[in-house]
Amino acid sequence: MSSATVAPARQLVVALMFAGTALIWGSSFLFMKVALEGVSFGQIAWSRAVLGAIVLGLVVLFGRHVLPREPIVWLHFLVIGVTNCTIPHLLFAWAEQHVSSSLASIYNSFTPIATAILVALVYRVEKLSAQQFVGVVVGIAGAVVIIAPWGVEALTGDLWGQLACLGAAVSYGVAIGYTRTFIANRPISGTSVAFMNIGMAALVMLVLTPFVALGPVDLSLPVAGSLLLLGGLGTGLAYIWSIGVMRAWGATASSTVTYLMPVVGIALGVGLLGETLTWNQPLGAVLVLGGILLAQNRLQRRRVRPADVVAAPSVD
Repeated sequence: MSSATVAPARQLVVALMFAGTALIWGSSFLFMKVALEGVSFGQIAWSRAVLGAIVLGLVVLFGRHVLPREPIVWLHFLVIGVTNCTIPHLLFAWAEQHVSSSLASIYNSFTPIATAILVALVYRVEKLSAQQFVGVVVGIAGAVVIIAPWGVEALTGDLWGQLACLGAAVSYGVAIGYTRTFIANRPISGTSVAFMNIGMAALVMLVLTPFVALGPVDLSLPVAGSLLLLGGLGTGLAYIWSIGVMRAWGATASSTVTYLMPVVGIALGVGLLGETLTWNQPLGAVLVLGGILLAQNRLQRRRVRPADVVAAPSVD
């Protein structure tokens, strides 16, 4: 078979993996909302970490991927697993007891803004240009518009739920900056990075089992299906797809999945769960996405750095 025939077929596969990743990650907010009907928020976070680690572990085993041997690297991945999975997964699952899945998906898109702030001010691995600074300001303004402080009269569950979503996005930013600083320049395959990330999070969750996973369970078919899809696909297989897309398209193009996730999340929340959005929420989402375009220099062409390929944006 000629290369001219193989290339278009390969591009189609990559495009399908990209669409599948956007659909699965965007659906994760719906899965959490449905799963809350039968299990606790802690059991959701526990299940997705453990199931995701099993799926990725099988990929590593059968693909014969090499894991890092240095103890310090394992310690780095412990930090990444906690900040990229344990904390945000717990926060998002808890938050969806108080906010809609649509709103949670919008807050997830704040991750690149939080990342831009942290890598510049905390990790100091990048400097913000004037355009990026404007993007950060616009993104923060978008988050404020979504929260709508002018309508907050008390510290209600809705407000705490929104702050938990925002905290989850910031935690993702912490993980991305940490990965760029301590992991990006090490010769570790993308699949091994994904497994170490989810695997260490699963280890932490196993240790926390008495505190987060014990309790009554009502495993109806929708609840069980949501947990399996959330863990096996969202925290497992989708990571492998995202790595395949990154290798084919590069980090800049592949990370545009960030823009599609809130679209999928909102469509599913409104279409399947009958959720509604107030006028400020989609407006704030547009501001956040506009801030991402500026903060990531998407309005001008740039070279992709090796660090970007390893440390692609984390998403729920």
